[in-house]
Amino acid sequence: MDTPASTLARYKMFIGGEWVEAASREHFESDNPFTGKPWALIPKGGAQDADRAVRAAHKAFTSGDWPKLNPSKRGALLRKLGDLVVEKSKFLAEVEVRDNGKLYAEMSAQTAYMAQWYYYYGGLADKIEGHVIPTDKPEMLNYTRYEPLGVIAAITPWNSPLLLTAWKLAPALAAGNTVVFKPSEFTSASVLELMKLIEQAGIPPGVVNVVTGFGADVGMPLVEHPLVSKVAFTGSDRTGTLIYQTAARGMKRVSMELGGKSPNIVFDDAHMENAVKGVVSGIFAATGQTCIAGSRLLVQESVHDAFVEKLVAFAKTAKMGNPMSLDTQVGPVTNPPQYQKILDYIDIARGEGAKPVLGGGKATRPECGGGWFVEPTIFTGVRNSMRIAQEEVFGPVLAVIPFRDEEEAVAIGNDVVYGLAAGVWTQSMRRSLMMAERLQAGTVWVNTYRAVSYLSPFGGYKRSGLGRESGQEMIKDYMQVKSVWISTATEVPNPFILR
Repeated sequence: MDTPASTLARYKMFIGGEWVEAASREHFESDNPFTGKPWALIPKGGAQDADRAVRAAHKAFTSGDWPKLNPSKRGALLRKLGDLVVEKSKFLAEVEVRDNGKLYAEMSAQTAYMAQWYYYYGGLADKIEGHVIPTDKPEMLNYTRYEPLGVIAAITPWNSPLLLTAWKLAPALAAGNTVVFKPSEFTSASVLELMKLIEQAGIPPGVVNVVTGFGADVGMPLVEHPLVSKVAFTGSDRTGTLIYQTAARGMKRVSMELGGKSPNIVFDDAHMENAVKGVVSGIFAATGQTCIAGSRLLVQESVHDAFVEKLVAFAKTAKMGNPMSLDTQVGPVTNPPQYQKILDYIDIARGEGAKPVLGGGKATRPECGGGWFVEPTIFTGVRNSMRIAQEEVFGPVLAVIPFRDEEEAVAIGNDVVYGLAAGVWTQSMRRSLMMAERLQAGTVWVNTYRAVSYLSPFGGYKRSGLGRESGQEMIKDYMQVKSVWISTATEVPNPFILR
């Protein structure tokens, strides 16, 4: 039985400091991935709403209270927002689980931890310094200053809405910009709940805005808008390519964190039990719905069979079910299109000749309720040229590929269009350093996997993206540098000659 619309949570958009309906007055349903039923109504925004939000952000950037705040005061507001995020972290986690099906055990920790981005960039806001240039020109003072870009259009995906919002929002505000967010149509509720904390923190109206809706209706109008100075996007490389092309026509800056097909490489000298856990973490945590998923497992031939046996035995113990239960280890796929995509790739892998040694289809266990569950799946007999090894599945599907030696491990690991992350399992320091140097990936983990921090830059090589998120330097991706020249000469020299 369908849930009556009258019992669904009903949300509004946040524009110019006000909670508003879409211009169309229409809504669409947001589904709970565990039950497979709608739980909330989200405003169906369009180009008119996108324009209204950008204009509100532009107004807040050019007038009002926000541009009057010095960097220290901006930082204080961000730190206050961080306090509120910690205070409401469990509630935010519950909303996120209801909206995208990730495990509450992970999300409750993640929502609390994401406050660190607001603390970190709040502390960094008043530490961005220009330089006095020791110029070669006589009687001339030259210095630089860093200034905000303006309105940032931030487009976030459905797999980690709040965390990826923090990765963009914290540095953008610390730098003095204003922001318009377009969250995924599948997971808009938690970002809208965050806006209530934006209000409570005292961040001026219009500085942060959220327009909900579909990509073609809201996302592209934001990218095309002449008052937008930069687009910060996380999502698929296909959509990223379209956004990049569109933004280029307006000479907008872009930063993009896109897809991945990351190799998790196990050498014969690895601590096998730890490597098994690392491989499971890389592909079955978050139901494989992470851009950093270690979806290609490269195992040295001498330990291949024994390692796969241990891996399958361990993965079989994974408990599936309600993501709100603290003992659940594998939750549902977030939405029906992604669910079908994963099942299609499993069929593609079989058609290519790969052998499923675990899983290989829908999960129909009673504990999986009415939601969209896929059994943790492991394929052996995979060649790196197969689609299952080259294309991002974004689900709990692992392709196992054997290799002979270090040279072949590097060659296979790099033989893909992506370069977001890689894992290496070895007890050799020499090998660790060599592999970290030669793997074409923005992040390389050695004897661990899936670790991120506000302190460390994150981003990809090749088709995995442009620019970085997190860390100290990337705040300058939200700023532009100005060179200032001041003459101390008492007389203007020949005006017809370049000084």
